[in-house]
Amino acid sequence: MQSKLKVLQVIPKLGYGGAETGCYDIAHYLPENNVGSYLITSGGELLKFIDKKKVKVIRLPVQSKNPILILLNSIIISVIILINGINIVHARSRAPAWSCLIATKITRRKFVTTFHGTYNFKSNIKKFYNSVMVRSDLIIAGSNFIFSHIKENYAEYLSDKKKLLSIFRGINTDYYDASTTLEKDEDNLFKSWNLIVGKKIILLPGRLTAWKGQEMFLEALNKVNIQLGNDAFIGVILGNEQGRDLYKKKLIRLVEQYRLTKQIRFIDHCKNMPLAYKISNIVISASIEPEAFGRVSVEAQSMQKMIIASNLGGSNETVIDGKTGVLFEAGNSEDLSEKIIKVMNMDPNELDKMGSLGRENAVKKFNVEKMCFSTYSEYKKLFN
Repeated sequence: MQSKLKVLQVIPKLGYGGAETGCYDIAHYLPENNVGSYLITSGGELLKFIDKKKVKVIRLPVQSKNPILILLNSIIISVIILINGINIVHARSRAPAWSCLIATKITRRKFVTTFHGTYNFKSNIKKFYNSVMVRSDLIIAGSNFIFSHIKENYAEYLSDKKKLLSIFRGINTDYYDASTTLEKDEDNLFKSWNLIVGKKIILLPGRLTAWKGQEMFLEALNKVNIQLGNDAFIGVILGNEQGRDLYKKKLIRLVEQYRLTKQIRFIDHCKNMPLAYKISNIVISASIEPEAFGRVSVEAQSMQKMIIASNLGGSNETVIDGKTGVLFEAGNSEDLSEKIIKVMNMDPNELDKMGSLGRENAVKKFNVEKMCFSTYSEYKKLFN
C-alpha cells in the first residue's frame, strides 16, 4: 500500500499578497484530498486564519537572506522532512528556495518552485541567486508571461529532466462576488473613506512603491481634472507604504502640486477588499513594470467592475481588452487619462455588459479551485 502524500510549502511571510494567498489556499485544499499539509513561514497576518487542525505550521526565519541562516534553515528543514515523512517540498521565494534545494538534495525528496515574479537580474550574481527558482524538479510559472520570461532568461538552467508549466494564480470568486456584500457595510465604508455621493470613485489598490504607478496615476487624474472639472471624481489610493515614508510624502506633494487635495484619499488598508471594489466605479492597475499575474485586474473583473490596466505582463492575459476591461499603454498618463474619461462617459448598459463578461472570465479561467486542482494534480504526478 502506497504511503500518504505529504507536501511541505515554504514561504517567507504569510501576508495578503498573491503568492501568500495562493500558498494559504493550497495548504487548506490538500487535506480535503487526503494529502498531508505542512507549512514553514516566519509569520504574517494570514497565520491567524490557518486551520491548525488541518495544516501543520512551523515557524522559521525563512525570510532571511543571510547565508548562514539559509544554511541553518536547510538543516532544520531536512530534519522536518525526515521526521514528518514529507514527499514534496514547494518553495515560493528565493531565500527559502535555497534552503529547500539543499534540504531536498540531502533527503532526496522532490522539489517544486513557483516563479512569482520577473526578479531583478542586472548582475550575474543576482541572476545566480534567482536561478534557484529553476533548479527544481517542477517549475510553476504564475502566468504565460512568466513562462516566457523563464524560457528567455534562464534557458541554461532548464533541461529535459525538469518540468516547466504555467498554472495561473487563482482568486476566490465566491469571496469576490458583488452579490455577497451588504448595503449597510458599503455605506459605512463609503462614509469612513469620506467619499461624496454623485462623484465617480476611481480606485488604485496596491502597496505604495514606485513601480505600481501611483505617480503616473496622479498625473493622469490631473489631466482628467483639467478636462472634466473637480466635481467629476474622487481618487482612492489604497495601500500601505511599508516603510517607504519618503515615497508617500512625494505622492502627497504631487497631490498638492496638482491641486487635487480635495479629490484624493490615501487609505492604508482595507480588511474587506470586495467592499472596496463594490463602492468603486473604476478600478485601475497602473504598474509601470510587468505584473507576474495582475491580481487586482482579476479581482475587479470578479466583482463586475470596470478595470483599466497597463498593457504589461499578466494583465495582457487576464484582461480581454474592450470586452472585460480596458488596457492602456504602460507609463503613459495621457493614454490612461483618455481611457478614464472614455469609461466615465460610457453607457451604463455597456458597463454592465462588460462587468458580466469580466465576472465570467474570472470564474472560468482564474478561480482558486482550478489553481489548487492543477497544483495538486502535478504533486500527484511527482509522487507516483
